[in-house]
Amino acid sequence: MNRSIVSAISALTLTAGSALAQCGSQGSACQQPERAQLVSASHASAPTNIVATAQAAGKFSTLLAAARAAGLAEALMGSGPFTVFAPTDDAFDKLPDGTVDNLLRPENRDALASILKFHVVAGQWSARDVMRLSGVRSINGQRLDFWSDGSAVKVNGAKVVAADIECTNGVIHVIDTVVTPESGSIVDVAQNAGTFGTLIAAAQAAGLAEALSGEGPFTVFAPTDEAFSKLPRGTVESLLRPENRAKLASILKYHVVPGRVYAADAAGAGKAQTLNGQSVVIDISDGRLRVDGANIVATNIDASNGVVHVIDRVILPE
Repeated sequence: MNRSIVSAISALTLTAGSALAQCGSQGSACQQPERAQLVSASHASAPTNIVATAQAAGKFSTLLAAARAAGLAEALMGSGPFTVFAPTDDAFDKLPDGTVDNLLRPENRDALASILKFHVVAGQWSARDVMRLSGVRSINGQRLDFWSDGSAVKVNGAKVVAADIECTNGVIHVIDTVVTPESGSIVDVAQNAGTFGTLIAAAQAAGLAEALSGEGPFTVFAPTDEAFSKLPRGTVESLLRPENRAKLASILKYHVVPGRVYAADAAGAGKAQTLNGQSVVIDISDGRLRVDGANIVATNIDASNGVVHVIDRVILPE
């Protein structure tokens, strides 16, 4: 590396600003986002690990304090490799008053660790990799979504302001906002959506709601209220009767796959074994992802204990 870390980050910021100015004046530069925003860093002395690099930069004191409080600093000094989307001190300052102090309390260590892990991806992902992907799974388990419009690259809405800061055990990309994972369970997410009242009532009647609020992880192909309304009249009412609890549980378990399976993985798998014991068939028809013939109308809705894919009809086991 050719400069100290502090100089490198400053150079990155100035270069990005200059490139963006050219983008505004030349127009065509906007077609090269890696030139306009994701400028590779080069440094003078030998690279250091992620924690030492962040310390030398002088702009990540809150992040480092949080990593130590959460017990993650030592891991980020390990062999890795890791890719860290690192919020600056200014980024942490954007959080509501008292948020950081609250998270640093010992009783909130797990919540803090979950948030920090959401900023870390296993492996070394360069700026070019980020621009080519729609997203990647963090070590928190939940997915980080990437987006670029040619003049800026964003990670879950946070803007990448400097990129490709090389470390001995990975790479740092600097972001201007703290990104937060979903903290609610699958049941919480479904309740908040407001379109899964029948599914939640059925899960409660079948004794599955508590399990779907547990550790998981699970992948749920979730029929909406409208999907349930497509069943023959009286079907839902019949299934909700206590004497039909086992049948209802079998149907609901057919909508649940163990593990956290995102859409791309599901499409590649072709089929997946459900908690019911039978397997669902996953395919693509007319450009739409389907499970057992039901259209998946929304994908990759994260929960703290899994992921939800919304489907437009109830699927039934044999």
